[in-house]
Amino acid sequence: MARNNFQYEKRQRELDKKRKADDKAKRKLEPKNDVDADGNAIVQDSDSDSDSSTDSDNNTDSDAVAPAAVPASPA
Repeated sequence: MARNNFQYEKRQRELDKKRKADDKAKRKLEPKNDVDADGNAIVQDSDSDSDSSTDSDNNTDSDAVAPAAVPASPA
């Protein structure tokens, strides 16, 4: 009667685990693509976060309020 080759089966399970771990690592490195309600892909760039911090530092936002002009005091 034939016997099972347990070492072969164990090796196949180990290879499957490794393959799954590699696939998971690749997915983590890829940029996330979200899908909205209409089924359109929404791509989020990581550069947009760094751009917003430089905009606030330079006060180039349209919402920024300029300081009020102070009239010169008579001397």
